[in-house]
Amino acid sequence: MPIAHLENADIFYETFGDALDQQVLLIAGLGGQLLIWETEFCARLADTGTRVIRFDNRDVGLSTMFDDAELDLSIALSEALAGRAIEVPYTLSDMAGDALGLMDHLGIERAHLVGVSMGGMIAQTLAAEHPDRVASLTSIMSSTGSRVVGQATPAAMAVLFERPPTDRPGAIDASVRAQQVICSPAYFDEEAAGAQAGAAYDRSFNPDGSGRQLAAIYAAGNRSEQVAGVSAPTLVIHGALDPLVDISGGRHTAEMIPGAKLLIIDDMGHDLPRPLWDKLIKAISTHVQTASTP
Repeated sequence: MPIAHLENADIFYETFGDALDQQVLLIAGLGGQLLIWETEFCARLADTGTRVIRFDNRDVGLSTMFDDAELDLSIALSEALAGRAIEVPYTLSDMAGDALGLMDHLGIERAHLVGVSMGGMIAQTLAAEHPDRVASLTSIMSSTGSRVVGQATPAAMAVLFERPPTDRPGAIDASVRAQQVICSPAYFDEEAAGAQAGAAYDRSFNPDGSGRQLAAIYAAGNRSEQVAGVSAPTLVIHGALDPLVDISGGRHTAEMIPGAKLLIIDDMGHDLPRPLWDKLIKAISTHVQTASTP
């Protein structure tokens, strides 16, 4: 199996395309395995002249799990919401370090980062902390951590904190119901959502990992000042119908980063629906090529 053995975690990854092309690193969101970047999406993006790398963040999929870490999630989140610092098993900076370590493992000097939701936060962090290693940044349906922007609707917040059943049918049903709440309304496909949830369950099921990732997000707090220091050419993509990360989060991200471009997709929620792939791939590939042109 393709695994990068890093200092603090083993990271499972897959690649698509020619190693000599522009390097695009896809970073998944909260609890999302590399499967959220569907194989056909990755292949089509690679066909635009890029080498595409997708990987499992720590604590999901086939990468290292931190099950021995001590964390009372409810207490940690309460403390964070009260404005107090919290101790967490790892931070967004640690997760950004995993992405950087994967780049080192693959011999990539500079990469184009594409992150969704929490993956956007990780990409923002990597771009701010290691600007010399980032050729461009595409931040999708993400935010800066500021509490005055990007807030979820009550319904979306409820599914975010709902602990799924551990049995396969129950876990799949819970995932489908959650997707129905947060996905693009016009494009929700219950059968496809169920198939994706089943594939994810069969590959790896560890809801506690999602909780630890969520704690890392809350521990980071308001990252607006850090995000404002991003110097890489940046494209921010956000759905106008996103119920999990309100569109104000995307707007604020674009406002914070000098020269950032903002693409709002009117019929997009908090997902990457197949009917929008053409638009998303074109936007990402155009941004990558523009950033790569001297």
